[in-house]
Amino acid sequence: MKKLFLPGLLVIWFTNALAQPVERLVKVIVTPDHADWLYKIGEPVKFTISVYKSNVLLRGAKLRYEVGPEKMEPTKKETVTLKDGTLALEGGSMKTGGFLRCIATVELDGKEYRGLTTAGFEPQTIQPTVANPTDFKAFWDNAKADLAKVPIDARLTLLPERCTELTNVYHLNLQNINNSRFYGILCVPKKEGKYPAILRVPGAGVRPYNGMIAEAEKGFITLEVGIHGVPVTMDPIVYENLARGPLNGYQSANLDDRDRYYYKRVYLGCVRAVDFLTSMPQYDGQNLAVTGGSQGGALSIVTAGLDSRIKWLGAFYPALADVTGYLNGRAGGWPHLFTGNELAFNNKPDRIKTTGYYDVVNFARLVNVPGRYAWGFNDETCPPTSMYAAYNVIPGQKTLDISFIDTGHWTYPEETEKMTNWLLAKLKGWK
Repeated sequence: MKKLFLPGLLVIWFTNALAQPVERLVKVIVTPDHADWLYKIGEPVKFTISVYKSNVLLRGAKLRYEVGPEKMEPTKKETVTLKDGTLALEGGSMKTGGFLRCIATVELDGKEYRGLTTAGFEPQTIQPTVANPTDFKAFWDNAKADLAKVPIDARLTLLPERCTELTNVYHLNLQNINNSRFYGILCVPKKEGKYPAILRVPGAGVRPYNGMIAEAEKGFITLEVGIHGVPVTMDPIVYENLARGPLNGYQSANLDDRDRYYYKRVYLGCVRAVDFLTSMPQYDGQNLAVTGGSQGGALSIVTAGLDSRIKWLGAFYPALADVTGYLNGRAGGWPHLFTGNELAFNNKPDRIKTTGYYDVVNFARLVNVPGRYAWGFNDETCPPTSMYAAYNVIPGQKTLDISFIDTGHWTYPEETEKMTNWLLAKLKGWK
């Protein structure tokens, strides 16, 4: 039986668990009084909460709601009975740029149903909290110089069961720093010629990868990488065991040492992937893009900041941005190193210092190539405050798509299609 593989850029970017929400019996809808969800600093916002069952207002439901800056303690909360199925409330305002979130929850027949909306207050004014080390560029220039001394040592294994009439598919294995390896799925058009290339970097987690076969079929070299230094074609149970065992909590591994922090090998692995792609005889020599979502959105910005061979980037809801926000009274980016159970362990000078060398904000300052970015205001994994902190310091040409403003940590198919079309058009030189 022929195996089926999901198209590359046309899949949701993070994990299946974060795919577009399914329909629910009871819908809790929170509506702001501005259609664009945007407000001036100091301007009051009003929220209307409506609860529907079978598309009819649910009367008499017990509702609890809370309002406050995203990811922080609520400034207002209450439990009420919805006599008519709706509630209008004053949400307050904000004194600085940021986001005010209203979360509403209804319980019916022992099940909870939840809805939220997040109002933005002049988000273009949000500035980072994370320190920008004076030797940031020197640190990474030295790291890249060390990587350049390591042979690429590319090892390709053809995957016949994944190949198509137009495309060869390989399991790729590259040499990375510290005697580690970097793995991915490489797809190359069979027809002789020169092609643009796309590097896709992954969302958080531990998993196998299928490769971007659909894009290769359209005339692109594609490389979808994993970050953990293990092959990406093993049985799924292997990745589940790694995620529960040695790779559990990898996001904070060795955070006390900037030279040993987990993401140093990862960031340099992305540069090594660029080394390989640009060395291929089939590469056209000039058109290379990087793309991904969440952790992959972060890695897209990091790679573009570190490597001038990247000419375009497309990032969905980037993680690892302004992670020190929590230490400054506002939301910080995933992996939320300085809040909840992580705060006591990570709130130490050496760990805080290390974040400055790895925070997406400081790589965003180096991005000078055109980029397209997309996220929604309801993202609870990568708070919009943290993402704007990075976006606002990007000096290069940039476009932010917030036309899908109600999304959380997921994308609509139409949103993904817009990003795909933009990237492919840039790589092919289409207008």
